[in-house]
Amino acid sequence: MSIDVTKEQGETKGRFVAVVDGHEAELTYSRTSATLIIADHTGVPDALKGQGVGQALVKALIADAREYGYRIIPLCPFVKAQYARHPEWSDVMQ
Repeated sequence: MSIDVTKEQGETKGRFVAVVDGHEAELTYSRTSATLIIADHTGVPDALKGQGVGQALVKALIADAREYGYRIIPLCPFVKAQYARHPEWSDVMQ
């Protein structure tokens, strides 16, 4: 399944969003500086659990951090767990 992820960004907060079969999943973050964000929450509706939607959100965050040169503090337990499985993300994780 292809999961399209979009980014919504405000001055201090933002989120990555995926809408699948009418259900919205999100990964929210807070910007602490131009080069550091805190990934603070990942929410995936029960209807989408186990389909890789959460992982797609985290991968979009990682790709965005690499493209725009910022680092991530993984406060969200899901993001932290994904990072534990992907040590190759250490270039952008704090």
